[in-house]
Amino acid sequence: MFLRQIFDPYLAQYAYLVGCQRTGEAVVIDPERDIARYEALAAQNGLRITAVAETHIHADFVSGSQEFAADPQIKLYLSDEGGKDWTYQWSKGRPNTFLLQNGDTFLVGNILLEAVHSPGHTPEHLSFLITDLGGGAESPIALATGDFLFVGDVGRPDLLESAAGQKGVMEPSARTLQASLVERLASREDFLQILPGHGAGSACGKSLGAVPTTTLGYERRYNAPLRQAAGDPEGFVKEILRGQPEPPLYFATMKRVNRDGIRLTGGVPPALALSFSEAKALADDPEVSVLEIGDSRDALVQGHVPRSIHLPLHGPFFSAGAGSYVGENEKILLVTEDQASADLAASQLYRIGLDGLVGWISARQWQEGGGPIVPAERIMFPDFDAAKAAADGVILDVRLTSEFEEGHLPGAISIPYTRLRDRLAEVPRGKRLFIHCGSGKRASLAASYLAAQGFPAVHLDGLCAECERIANAQQISH
Repeated sequence: MFLRQIFDPYLAQYAYLVGCQRTGEAVVIDPERDIARYEALAAQNGLRITAVAETHIHADFVSGSQEFAADPQIKLYLSDEGGKDWTYQWSKGRPNTFLLQNGDTFLVGNILLEAVHSPGHTPEHLSFLITDLGGGAESPIALATGDFLFVGDVGRPDLLESAAGQKGVMEPSARTLQASLVERLASREDFLQILPGHGAGSACGKSLGAVPTTTLGYERRYNAPLRQAAGDPEGFVKEILRGQPEPPLYFATMKRVNRDGIRLTGGVPPALALSFSEAKALADDPEVSVLEIGDSRDALVQGHVPRSIHLPLHGPFFSAGAGSYVGENEKILLVTEDQASADLAASQLYRIGLDGLVGWISARQWQEGGGPIVPAERIMFPDFDAAKAAADGVILDVRLTSEFEEGHLPGAISIPYTRLRDRLAEVPRGKRLFIHCGSGKRASLAASYLAAQGFPAVHLDGLCAECERIANAQQISH
C-alpha cells in the first residue's frame, strides 16, 4: 500500500493519496481545486488516480473533486448522509458517482475503504477506514478523519451557524459531535493511525496540533476535547463552543460551491504581468480590488497604491484576508514583487474560489510609471496613548470576539478582522479609527481594508502585552 499526505501550508489542509502498488490504482481523499499536483505525485510513484473521496462539504477551500470529475472514468465517492440540505447537487447524473452511507465500502485495487458517518462538524461528514487487504491485513491501518478528529483537537461544530447562517444549530451540532466521538471511535484499536484533514493554523478548530499525524491511542490519552467528550458530555458541549474563531466570510461561499458546483477551469489561470497603463486603469476602477502582497508591514508606511489592501503572502492571513475582503465575482489587481509571488498568490486565490485575477504589476513598475502612492498612518503600540485616542476618535479591536471578551482597551469596539466587510455599517464614520490586534498583523489587514473604503485608519503596530497574553492562553495564531 502507498500512503502519502499532501500538505497545503497556507490553508493548513491535508489531502491523502492512497494507492495499491500491485494494481497501480489510487484514490485521493479531500483534494483541493488545483489537481495537477496530485496527478504528478501519483505518476511519480507509478500510480494512476482512479477515484476521489470526500469526507464532507468543505468550507475553507474549493474541493478538487469537481475538476477530477471532468474525467468520466474517475469514480467519485461522496456522502449520502445528513439530509437533503447536505446532498451534493453538482454530481447528480454524473457517471461513476457513488453516494455512501455509514458502513458502505469500496475497493481501490486491494485497498478497502469503509465510510464511517461521523457527524457534528457537518451533518453529512464521513471518515474513511483504510485496510490494506493486499498486505494481508484484517484490521484497518488508518482512519482519514477529515474535520472530525484532529491532532490535539476535534472539529468545530459551529460553522453551520457562524459561517453558513443556519440559526439555532450550534448546540445541537455540538451534542451530535460528542456522540460521534464516543460511538464511532469506541471499538477501534489504539494503533489506528489518525489522518486529519487539517493542522495548526486552520480555522476549522481552536487548537490544532502541528504534528501531521497521530494514533487513536495517543489522542485518547492527550486530546483534551476527545477525553472530555467521553467523560463529561455537558462540559464538552460548553467548552467546544467557547472561543471558536470567527470564520472568514468566504466560508459561506465555499459551502455553496462545494455543494452546488463551481466553474471548471482545468487549472490555475496564469498570473499575467501588466503594463503600467493596464494596471492604472484597473486601479482607478472602484469595482476592482487591489491587493498589495508583501510580508513586511513597513512597506505600507513608506507608501502603497491607493485603495490597496495589504495581505501577507506567506501564512494563513492571505486566504483569510482575501476571502474576507474580496467579493466572489470581483476583478483583482495584484501589486507584488515578481512573477513567482504573483503565481503563488494566484494559486491561493484559486483555491478559495476567487477567479477574478486580471494580472499583476510590481510596486517598482507602478512608481516608475508615475503611479501615485499614499503612506499608511501607523503608531507603534508602545507610543500609543489609548485615553487620548478614545477622546480623538475610536479604538477598533479586530481580534476574535473571545479575545476581546477576555480583556480589551477601555472604550474599544470589537469587530473581528474577518467580519469587517459584512459589518461595515457598524464602523463609525467621520472619526479616526485606531485599529489594533495583538501583534499588528491582523490590524495591518484591517487598517488597509478600511482605508481602501475611505475611513481614516491608523494602524497600531507592535505587541499589546495584555492582548498577547490572551492570544497565547487561547492558542490563537495572530
